[in-house]
Amino acid sequence: MKLDILVFGAHPDDAELGAGGTIAKEISLGKKVGVIDLTRGELGTRGSAEIREKEAATSAEILGLSIRENMEFADGFFVNDKQHQLAIVRKIRAYRPDIVLCNATEDRHIDHARGSDLVSNACFLSGLMKIDTKAEGDDQWQEAWRPKQVYHYIQWKNLKPDFVLDITEVIDTKMAAIKAYASQFYDPDSKEPSTPISSKNFTDSVAYRARDLGRMIGVEFAEGFTVERFIGVNSLSDIF
Repeated sequence: MKLDILVFGAHPDDAELGAGGTIAKEISLGKKVGVIDLTRGELGTRGSAEIREKEAATSAEILGLSIRENMEFADGFFVNDKQHQLAIVRKIRAYRPDIVLCNATEDRHIDHARGSDLVSNACFLSGLMKIDTKAEGDDQWQEAWRPKQVYHYIQWKNLKPDFVLDITEVIDTKMAAIKAYASQFYDPDSKEPSTPISSKNFTDSVAYRARDLGRMIGVEFAEGFTVERFIGVNSLSDIF
């Protein structure tokens, strides 16, 4: 299956928090979008890998994803090496996305920047013809494929975006997809330990950050991204 957009996250819920609105909007416009989580989030203080797997499936249904997969890399300990790069290359070549979205280039959690570098490196390597790969369970060699663009969503740190995307019409879908991870986020009745993302303030901050980014471009809600190279436009009227 060819995807228009492939989104990577170091942990289940990264994609929803950073780019859930963008995912929902692009799907509403007819794009095929998939999410690949690098780890099962097994080191998370709250919940478990099994619970988060079910929550990720629920979120995928809310967003309308074409595919959702998990690489099952080691949470907290995966590295940006040949083995992990080739595993990502196989996925990129299998789904041939035009656009890849991935973790923030720097952030509070060490897996985020590491995952960002890993996916970015793999996107480049995937376009090299002399790197041979086969998809899992397939005897056919994969053709080289390099996404046209790699964009990094913003996470815990309030990084300055290079561009912002209007998600006003899908903010409710974004928030519903996030709240599907009931084990991770605010629940006044939960007996689990508190974490930096389990407070009501954090959940509220997702919405008010989107509102603030929207305010900056004259819309209600938006999400921000950083880029790896200049963005080209056909006309000044393309920018609002």
